[in-house]
Amino acid sequence: MKLLAGVPGWEVKADVIVIGSGVAGLTTALNLRANNLSVLLVTKARIDEGSTKWAQGGIAAAFGPGDTPDQHKKDTLIAGAGLCDTEAVEVLVTEGPEAVRKLIARGAVFDKSESGEISLTREGGHLRNRILHAGGDATGAEVSRALLAAVQEDIGIEVIENALVIDVLKGKSGRVCGVTLHVIGAGSRDGVGRALARAVVIATGGLGQVYAQTTNPSVSTGDGVALSLRAGAEIADVEFIQFHPTVLWREESLGGQQPLISEAVRGEGAFLVNDKGERFMQGKHPQADLAPRDIVAIEIFKQMKERNTPHVWLDATGIKDFPERFPTINSSCLANGIDPRKQLIPVSPASHYSSGGVRVDLVGRTTVPGLYACGETACTGAHGANRLASNSLLEGLVFGTRISGDIAQNLLEQEEPINESGYEFLLDPAIKLTLQLAMSQGAGVMRSEQSLQETLKTLLQLGSHESNDPCIEAWEVSNLYLLAVAIVRSALERKESRGSHWRSDFPNTSDQWLKRVVESYDISGKWHTRFEVVK
Repeated sequence: MKLLAGVPGWEVKADVIVIGSGVAGLTTALNLRANNLSVLLVTKARIDEGSTKWAQGGIAAAFGPGDTPDQHKKDTLIAGAGLCDTEAVEVLVTEGPEAVRKLIARGAVFDKSESGEISLTREGGHLRNRILHAGGDATGAEVSRALLAAVQEDIGIEVIENALVIDVLKGKSGRVCGVTLHVIGAGSRDGVGRALARAVVIATGGLGQVYAQTTNPSVSTGDGVALSLRAGAEIADVEFIQFHPTVLWREESLGGQQPLISEAVRGEGAFLVNDKGERFMQGKHPQADLAPRDIVAIEIFKQMKERNTPHVWLDATGIKDFPERFPTINSSCLANGIDPRKQLIPVSPASHYSSGGVRVDLVGRTTVPGLYACGETACTGAHGANRLASNSLLEGLVFGTRISGDIAQNLLEQEEPINESGYEFLLDPAIKLTLQLAMSQGAGVMRSEQSLQETLKTLLQLGSHESNDPCIEAWEVSNLYLLAVAIVRSALERKESRGSHWRSDFPNTSDQWLKRVVESYDISGKWHTRFEVVK
């Protein structure tokens, strides 16, 4: 199956195509160049507009005195609630410190203490200070800056901006040999074209726009996961959508990307209260306000429901150097009429991160030959049922390096694409808001058989709103539709509460569900589900 699109009118070639310009894509591209491979880097908007630059908290790595990869591993496994792939976690935490050192060597500058050592802080779920940060709360922006500078200096990396990748191309062997894409712009690359390569790496980031409230930028429509599904790749763990517990609450009518209030703020002493001023996280978890994100999000949700309020409050008035420590967050608050030094900050949960995605092995290979996935697009198994704070940037660094090594060792000759059988489809962009609201209401923080079935019913109805007008908006909403259906299907299958998946009708965690839900989608448009026992 593929999206309805025009006939390609232009062509470009490279050894490897990397789709996405966040930490995962940029790291992969730079390491491919270190192996003397030419790279075509395709990004949906401008090269610096992905989710990476919005990451506030930092990068988790065992750098501090007395800290070890094994301790980092234990914290990651606890947060993952029994569904982490132990080998993937081992890779993440043991190769993480070296990956960060390499990032520093590429020019990334992290905040330092008065003694000149890298300053480390703590976030939810971590039992030690191991979070490197830059510019206070602008870590992602600094990581993105350093990697982009290295990419822009490399003449072996060709960049195509403002391009949406539509579908993969395959050769006679069934191996991926390129992609079709649409570029918004002037000249020979205006419109649909095709890019040929000996391997394709999907690093398109998250899918937060499938929900009405999200911290993700507008480009985060899960294009890479949807593209991989249509290519025949398996996806896993997509029911585990992490809702960041503390997002600056604004009137729903404002819409758009919502400002994140990093849990590093709680790491520096801020705490949550309800409308009566009660600290409701105390007694709910040993780490109270610094409990793992799923625990905090569900407690906030309960407070909002019990007290019929649209948000709770974050008290950060005790952090006297707030503007200096958290300049980005301070600016967001001030722009919304709140002075964090004097006023409580209204916060509520919003879609933030997908722990699942395209199922890959320890070197990023999907179940489709020639197709790799990295970063939030991928499901390495390292996050399990709930990503530990600040492990996401680390995952992009570690697995981006691993992917490039595997490609360099196993790259085959270029194949010519063939016309695959299967039907084309495209949905009307007008269904987008209805889809997002249905997902937030029925497949959000708290779910049930009834809410999920109602959401699925709405989605199936929306699936009949077809379009014959190929455009960016139609391709995006078609991708969101596929992802929404996949999330709801997986959430219906998992009859328990675990990690960031909460069901009011199955409130307990069950050992019968120490397995991941794996889904695929065939060329006729039929879904298939299997279960994978967690190692």
